[in-house]
Parts: sequence; C-alpha cells; structure tokens
Amino acid sequence: MTFFLTVRIAIRALAKNKMRAGLTVLGVVIGIAAVTTMVSLGQSAGALIQNQFAALGTNVLLVFPGARQRGGVTQSNVTLTARDSDAIVTECPSIMAASPIVGASGQIIYGSSNFNPRELFGVSNQYLTVRNWPLRRGDFFTERDVASANKVCVIGHTLVAKLFQTTDPIGETIRIKNIPFRVIGVLEKKGTNMVGQDQDNIVLMPYSTVRKRLQGSEFDNVNAIMASARSAILMREAQNEIDQLLAERHRIHPGEPRDYEVGNTTEIANMLGMVTGTLTMMLSSIAGISLVVGGVGIMNIMLVSVTERTREIGIRMAVGARSGDILRQFLVEAVMLSCIGGVIGFLLGVGASIGLVTIINSVTTGTKWTHEISFLAGVVAFLFAAAVGVFFGYYPARRASRLDPIDALRYE
Repeated sequence: MTFFLTVRIAIRALAKNKMRAGLTVLGVVIGIAAVTTMVSLGQSAGALIQNQFAALGTNVLLVFPGARQRGGVTQSNVTLTARDSDAIVTECPSIMAASPIVGASGQIIYGSSNFNPRELFGVSNQYLTVRNWPLRRGDFFTERDVASANKVCVIGHTLVAKLFQTTDPIGETIRIKNIPFRVIGVLEKKGTNMVGQDQDNIVLMPYSTVRKRLQGSEFDNVNAIMASARSAILMREAQNEIDQLLAERHRIHPGEPRDYEVGNTTEIANMLGMVTGTLTMMLSSIAGISLVVGGVGIMNIMLVSVTERTREIGIRMAVGARSGDILRQFLVEAVMLSCIGGVIGFLLGVGASIGLVTIINSVTTGTKWTHEISFLAGVVAFLFAAAVGVFFGYYPARRASRLDPIDALRYE
C-alpha cells in the first residue's frame, strides 16, 4: 500500500470522528501555542533591551566614582575630574570620544512660561558623538564654549513643545536660576526609554558653565564620564585601557581598591538578555508539559480507535494487508493529529503574542515593544509535535499491527 493511499485512509478515519479528533489535539494545541507565545514575548523583551542600550549611545562605557564605607554609611567618592575625561580621549587608543557629566537642577523660565526639565546636564562638546544623538536644527556648543564657560545650551524636543510651542527657539534666551542662557540648538527626538522616562526632556550645557555659573564651584570634579569605543569589538579593550589609565592617574597601586567603577553597557545588555532568555526557556519548558499531556491524550484515543476498529483491521488483513501497512496507517493517523495540533497551536501562539504586545504597548508609556515572531520556534514546535505523534502513537499502532486476523474478524 502506497504512502499516499495510507494518508487518504488516515484522513478518512479521522474525519469520521471530528469532535473526538479535535478534543484529542487540544493538549498539543495549547502546548504549542504557549511555547510559541513565550518564545516570541521573550524575543520582544530581548529586542527592547538591546534597542534601549543602543539608544544610550555607540559602544558606550560609563565611569562612575567609587563608593566607600564610612561609619556604616556608603558614600560616593569625588574622584573623577574633567581632566580624566580628556586623558581618556587622548591616551586610550580604543576610545573615540568621551564626555564628563555634571548633573544640575533648576527651573527654566521663558517669557511667562516655566518648566522643570527632568535632566539638566553639563557635558563636553563630544557628548553627542558618544550618545550618537544628532541635532534637529541649530548647532552644538564648541570646545571654546566649554573653555570659556559660555552661557549657551541645547534643548530637547519636550522643552520646545512646553516653552516655545510655535516659536523657533534658536537664538532665544531662557533663564535657569535667574541666569540667562542662549539656545543654540535643538536635539533630534528620541522618545521615551524602557521605563517610561522622556529622553527629550533634557537641557545640555557646557560642564564648565554648570560648575561655575549654576553651582558656584571652582572644583573640577564631575559626576560621571561617558566614553564611546571605536567599535563593539574593542569594548573590552577600551574598558581595560580606561581602568589602567585611571589607576595610574589616581595613583592606585596593584591590589588596592579602585576609587572608580567602569561599566560596559554591552555586557550589561547581554546579561539582561541572558536573564530574559533563561526566563523564557523556563516558562517555555513549563508550557511544554502540556505537550506531554497532549501526547498521552493521543495515545489514549488511538488505543480506543484500535479497539473500535478491530474488525476493520481483521478484514484488511484477510484481503492481503500486512502488519507493516496496519502499523503505518495508525502511526500516520497519530502523527497527523499531532501535526494538525502543532500548526493550529503555532498560529494561535503568533496571534496571542501579537495581541499581548499590542496590549502592553497600549497600557505603557515607555518605549514600544516590537512584534517578534519566532518562526524558528514554530519549526521546532512542529517537529516536536510530530515527534510526540510518533512517540505516543507507536504503541497503539504496533498493537494494531500484531492483532491476529482470525481473532480480529470474530471481534464484536
């Protein structure tokens, strides 16, 4: 008996009991749908994390002052200076650009309007290179503006909407802590980050201006340094170069604790990706248990089918069907049930993942999740469903093929 004839007989047999066949594959459908949904959501979360760290800048390394214990209280050391940032650029071959970061706060006043920006930073003229953040219009401040502590600033899209509305902000004067600043540029819109914070709610000024004009300080210390490696391959090398340079500049001997910390955003993103992947695998494994349950259901129904069709099996054997033909017929029926459940489950999983991502995007104000459809998970799920059909369908098929034709014909 040819394979195609076997498939036709199997389809005809399944079509006789559509309700029972549907209920039989329900466990496989649920299992495949759950696995597909979990894997797709995990990939969406991973893509979101990678995109967020990519939005932070190009191959970014962060340098923070180290922490120390004093009287049982953790305190931050004031150890980083703007000269450290300059040295990182000039003496670390793997570094493309670096900028000190000096945080500030204050209300911005323009005309009769006022607004409190979420981020008010003092940076160097290399900040936009590190962040890979272009200007929408205008110019960024220069090295001369930094050296002279000029009262100039660049603002984000949110401040344009809040303060200027339809007025062109370039050349306008705003006041921060009663000090006038001239707006020379507007940043390209970035949107919100993964925790819902508005990245366009920002004002950038020369770090020297923030120190001298807003904080009234003559010290050169900065809150952090943000550096950019020349390529992703050089991230580890750039991190080591910064560590060695700062240890030398801060006179830290081997074995002594560092008074700074160097963070690699790529490693952080990969670590978060590993956590997301591990959780996805765990949830998928739990969801995969229903596949085993579905396989047991297929075996049960196939055993019942063998019992019901014992006389049919006897007649087929009496007219020349061999044991292999009977084995193949029932095995094909089991695999077909499982594969049909796999296809339906994958489609339901795709629909569920798209629906869940849409719901997440509708109720959150952060960066929007992307729809990541895992076709690889679909292929694996389909193959696994076929394997379930073979594994759980083999025993009933083997039992049917070993029936004695005489006994089968006498079966009532």
